[in-house]
Amino acid sequence: MNNLITFSLILAGMLLLLLRKGTKRQRRANRRLATTLLLFGLASGGYTYTQQHTSLLGTPPQSSSVSHKAPATDDTSRQPVTQLAQLNYNNTAEITVNNNEPGFTKAELATDKGPWTTFSNLDSLNRAGTANALLNQAIMPTAKREPLTWNPTGWHNKKVHGEWLYNRSHLIGFQLSGENNNPKNLMTGTRQLNSPLMQAHEDDMAHYLKQSRQHFIRYEVTPIFRGDELLPRGVAMRAQSIGENTIHFNVYIFNVQPGVTLNYADGTSQLN
Repeated sequence: MNNLITFSLILAGMLLLLLRKGTKRQRRANRRLATTLLLFGLASGGYTYTQQHTSLLGTPPQSSSVSHKAPATDDTSRQPVTQLAQLNYNNTAEITVNNNEPGFTKAELATDKGPWTTFSNLDSLNRAGTANALLNQAIMPTAKREPLTWNPTGWHNKKVHGEWLYNRSHLIGFQLSGENNNPKNLMTGTRQLNSPLMQAHEDDMAHYLKQSRQHFIRYEVTPIFRGDELLPRGVAMRAQSIGENTIHFNVYIFNVQPGVTLNYADGTSQLN
């Protein structure tokens, strides 16, 4: 198209040069032909210009390689700690959280670094925080547990009906990790919270891990405090076996003991 336009304009120019030569009749014919070629060239050039600018300014073609990436997201899932802290015991010692779905992200379920445990630093009130682990046979203890000596916050123990009211409750159980007298892994839990409730889940996980060295469990435990209280209101536990759902839960256990009223501000108590 561009070559035809150029030829038309050159031919029109040549004819215009011939307007001064030839008879009067020939000059009129050359003028009409030159005008026609000139108009054709201008019209064609305008068409080409319009086409070019429509492709630049109009809608991009459907085959455009422009992609819309989702914004980066945090690879860490979180428990509803604030909401759990506001719950009051209503005669059900253990409830499910998030429809019992652990909710770990794909990144949190990775096993490429092998088994591990991590613990939060004690806060300004000396309280333990969230503990996380990727459990496997490799970190399960082979020696007997030694006596505990650390007193976690809210520790005002006494005997009730011949049994101790409180236990030094491990967040990541000793039988799962070998963690024992670690202040970052201990909270004050009632006898009921520690055993049978927490221990029932720990026993299930220990049984699963012992079946194969290839078994892994992603595990998280969070003591739940309300405000500046020193005795936890409860404990949130969630776990997921890697690759299948033999171990699969997300629960909240209230830190209560039948027949006893607890003062969560400091851990003192009285019989009902």
